[in-house]
Amino acid sequence: MQITGEMLIGASAVRGTEGTLRAFDPVHNAEIEPVFGAGSAADVDRACELAALAFDPYRGAPLETRARFLEAIASNIVALGDELIERAHIETALPKARIEGERGRTVGQLKLFASLVREGRWLTATIDSAMPDRKPLPRSDLRLRKIPVGPVAVFGASNFPLAFSVAGGDTASALAAGCPVVVKAHPAHLGTSELVGRAIQKAVAETGLPEGVFSLIVGAGNAVGEALVAHPAIRSVGFTGSRRGGLALVDIASKRREPIPVFAEMSSVNPFFVLPGALAKRGAAIASAFVDSVTLGVGQFCTNPGLVIVLEGPHTQTFVDTAAQALAKKEAQTMLSPGIASAYQAAVARRSDTSGVQSVAQGTQSGAACPAMPALFLTDAVQFLAKAELEDEIFGPASLIVTCRDVDEMIKVAGYLEGQLTATLQLEPDDYALARKLLPTLERKAGRILANGFPTGVEVSHAMVHGGPFPATSDARATSVGATAIDRFLRPVCYQDLPAELLPEALRDDNPLKLWRLFDGELGKH
Repeated sequence: MQITGEMLIGASAVRGTEGTLRAFDPVHNAEIEPVFGAGSAADVDRACELAALAFDPYRGAPLETRARFLEAIASNIVALGDELIERAHIETALPKARIEGERGRTVGQLKLFASLVREGRWLTATIDSAMPDRKPLPRSDLRLRKIPVGPVAVFGASNFPLAFSVAGGDTASALAAGCPVVVKAHPAHLGTSELVGRAIQKAVAETGLPEGVFSLIVGAGNAVGEALVAHPAIRSVGFTGSRRGGLALVDIASKRREPIPVFAEMSSVNPFFVLPGALAKRGAAIASAFVDSVTLGVGQFCTNPGLVIVLEGPHTQTFVDTAAQALAKKEAQTMLSPGIASAYQAAVARRSDTSGVQSVAQGTQSGAACPAMPALFLTDAVQFLAKAELEDEIFGPASLIVTCRDVDEMIKVAGYLEGQLTATLQLEPDDYALARKLLPTLERKAGRILANGFPTGVEVSHAMVHGGPFPATSDARATSVGATAIDRFLRPVCYQDLPAELLPEALRDDNPLKLWRLFDGELGKH
């Protein structure tokens, strides 16, 4: 499929007229053809108006049609073949094997939501039958279901060109909910975005859905994204990126005439607690595996373990030394873009210059362009608690080890932390008493708590939570990965004494959709 440099507005391919931009090859420090035309406020308006027109027909389509649409997107992405893998590899410097795995995850997400749509429990169909003879007052017939909120704006993420981008989790869950989607392509992978966008556009046509169900906008700078969030047709926003970027969108959304929710995944250092029993029994192995996790994908994961917390003791120095030796063998690698590499280098330099912080290891030089040199730092809890900047996320292969004098100080550090996507406990049975003390705090702080694992793997499943208290996300009640990600784009509606002829299928007495429903307090396929 030829990459043309056009936006996809409904069924049309449109050349933007507000300047030009190109994707970038970070390995060769060179721009990539073709030239993309940047969109305008008028282009945003057209995409949003088409989405508004498509909303009622799309949400009213049979659930089977919606499920087949998601499956068609998945099939079309697979059909792009090596062209998609090669383009994403060039635009991001990510290994082809990583891109192939990410494609599998993207396709898996779409298929998960297709099965979820068919199953229908997300509708939360609930019926409380009328009680006309109830004393002292009768009860009306009350029926509840969830409906989609309306058109959703999705922002592609820099570090996941497929799984958190044009057809990623935000788009898949919004489309599953019945919401048309307008995507703002990330400028770092414009060609990848167009290829996937055309796969979605083709699926819209193949399934006979209104053209406004999907659009892809391209823009230079912030103007197009700001116009998208401010547009009155947009009812919700999905974003993965920096804290600064996420908060800017939250601010725009909150100042609208009718404010809307922004589900922004932003900043997390993912504290990694190595408890004394684990430190004594497996300290060296944990240290080596931890370094592998920190440097995986050049550290460009939102779940990168950027903070390690250990108790001072006879095995602590061995852990630090082992981690330092392992990290010193890691070469500098190419980051996603020059801007990300520059930001990483500046953040590492600032941390190196922070009083009370020791640089214990750096990786080795290489010939990589846009390089990230792995870095490991050490401080103690007193310094950590006194310097707020030590909790700042460094996006890349860097981490900070914090030593604590005793259990109380470790619990104090845990309580001091901002909200996180993950918290990890490396522990043995004799650590369970300490873990019980930490868990209530970690539950308040993180969306996912791991035992004896590493946070950089995020499973796409029914039980997964990829979210957490601020600043990990802008709304701790939501997840951006997993089946319940659909809940972000739904709202409940109650129907009181509505004539049977007007009830939605999900709430009719004969249950034509064969849904699991809560009927007068009993769950079943009533």
